[in-house]
Amino acid sequence: MSRPRILVAIPVFAEVLARLGEHFDVDAPCGTDTTIDWTADSLAARLQGAAGVLVAGAPRIDAGLLDACPGLRAVCSMAVGYNNIDLPACTAAGVLVSNAPDVLTETTADFGFALMMAAARRITESEHFLRAGRWTHWSYDLFAGADVHGATLGVLGMGRIGQAIARRGKGGFGMKVLYHNRSRLDAAIEQQLGAQWVAKDELLQRADHLVIVVPYSAASHHLVGAAELALMKPTATLTNIARGGVVDDAALAQALRERRIAAAGLDVFEGEPAVHPGLLTVPNVVLTPHIASASLPTRRAMADLAATNLIAVLAIEGTPPTALNPEVLDRRS
Repeated sequence: MSRPRILVAIPVFAEVLARLGEHFDVDAPCGTDTTIDWTADSLAARLQGAAGVLVAGAPRIDAGLLDACPGLRAVCSMAVGYNNIDLPACTAAGVLVSNAPDVLTETTADFGFALMMAAARRITESEHFLRAGRWTHWSYDLFAGADVHGATLGVLGMGRIGQAIARRGKGGFGMKVLYHNRSRLDAAIEQQLGAQWVAKDELLQRADHLVIVVPYSAASHHLVGAAELALMKPTATLTNIARGGVVDDAALAQALRERRIAAAGLDVFEGEPAVHPGLLTVPNVVLTPHIASASLPTRRAMADLAATNLIAVLAIEGTPPTALNPEVLDRRS
């Protein structure tokens, strides 16, 4: 009996490819270290005859691709966010979609907190200063930044990662934790986190350090723009580890240039891998290339979970552990 064919559309660990090879005929053009800039046509051509595909934050999976690949049964992502995947179109076409939540929560929270601290304490600015050979003296205000301990932490989006950020702020740094979310947490969780729900405008006005952790959607596009930035303290920092497009990068660059907020730490950008040129010319921002989950153990766990989902739906006809549209399986049975 022939085995299902799958496409691994991103570079991935050799061990994960070997595991997939126990169940599938694996087409892995990226191997372990090559990134392919897929076009809609090149991806559709490569997916002919494939039952499943493993992706991350790219490439785009939409209705046009699904129409061109009628044999596709599963799209499994090793990322948490899935705005590159048209979930309603996949559901309508009977294609199972999965993502990889939970396994990257703590690692991403670690990074988000580090990014916030780097912005607050002006680490990138001071390193550039030192590397340029400009450090010739000491003064009391040389790269004096903002304290993190005892400050007010504002968390915009209080899901798994937001709660992990709050735990670090309260437990490790004695911060006062405010948050805004579409729905309030249970009182017991609020008490455990030492977190107080406030309206979004109040959060922006009171936070010394704002960390953004909301998922991207049409509703959250430019959730923080010029009007929201104008509410923040001139001494405040903004950290975005959510998704590009949640923050209006042009408005943020202008606010940083005019010192209307003190600093920012950004791991995600609109239109990435492109970065708004205004952000590249201001000194008071820490920029990283979407690496918040990039520890080797976590990236391996993300890839393993995507493989587990593929194997479940295509090889053993079970229930993928993190299916986003499990109703597709009900229709098949």
